[in-house]
Amino acid sequence: MLALHTRTGEICRSPEDLGTAELSSDIVWIDLLQPSTEEIAFVERATGLKLPSFEDLSEIESSSRLRVVAGALYLSAPLVYRTAADDPLATPVGFILTPERFITVRFETPTAFTTAAQRAHPTPVEAFACVMDAIVDRTADVLERISAELDNVSHRLFRFGPVEASGNRRPARANADLRVILRRIGRSGDLASKIRDSLLGIGRIVPYVETNAPWLPAEAKPRLHTLQQDIYSLSQYDEHLTNKLQLLLDATLGMINIDQNNIIKVLTIVSVVGVPPTLVASMYGMNFHNMPELDWAWGYPYALALIVVTAIGPLLWFKWRGWF
Repeated sequence: MLALHTRTGEICRSPEDLGTAELSSDIVWIDLLQPSTEEIAFVERATGLKLPSFEDLSEIESSSRLRVVAGALYLSAPLVYRTAADDPLATPVGFILTPERFITVRFETPTAFTTAAQRAHPTPVEAFACVMDAIVDRTADVLERISAELDNVSHRLFRFGPVEASGNRRPARANADLRVILRRIGRSGDLASKIRDSLLGIGRIVPYVETNAPWLPAEAKPRLHTLQQDIYSLSQYDEHLTNKLQLLLDATLGMINIDQNNIIKVLTIVSVVGVPPTLVASMYGMNFHNMPELDWAWGYPYALALIVVTAIGPLLWFKWRGWF
């Protein structure tokens, strides 16, 4: 899909005859979403610029993401978007900035582009700054949601943790809660990692444009400088969330280990308590001919009492040691 944005904020759709159509000088932003071969050929013919492919935009080297070709700035960065299943994924997005045009090439629909398309852009640089601003705002919103999710998980884990329930709560329920918390931490960590990649990408783009665009208007530089500061602060905040994620992950795994140790402790106590009665029962179950207890009138009650005493003795010792 091809969208042509004018200086006044109007959005013009793709011309019917792409083979002969020309671009109006009023067009400052050309937005290509999953472009067809005809749309790519039209933009390349009308602007004289070579558009990057999906494979070109997926390159991770700095020299591939940031380069100057014949005075045009070729930029790319991964941006986060949500699929139909509400799963966050990253998609490469390309930017081409010249004094006459601002071109974006994308293959998914990040929300920031919808927001930027609702504003008027009198110049290509203004369109570029507006898109970057929308990306930063959207990234900040996502980081705020991650922070709220981690606060909720922290509150649930440390204040009303699954292992701090009433005595009649089944361990299986607590273990299920810990698994849910672990999955929530994992989802937040995956999203924070994608946001980190996106911030690194756009964090390189803004200062690169400032340095390598001699035709950049003087009034645009303060805005780009502010964007650079915002990106830096978001990067610091993302690092803080990453540290918090690691804390919650370690705490959750620690509680899981405590539950496993408690289970092993119970099994150990049960096995140890059963050894002395088993020894007594096996000794008096040998039925040798010369065993004196075979002739006792109270031999059977004596053996039962001895089994009970040998079973209670280890329990009292474990209780005294504070095992339960």
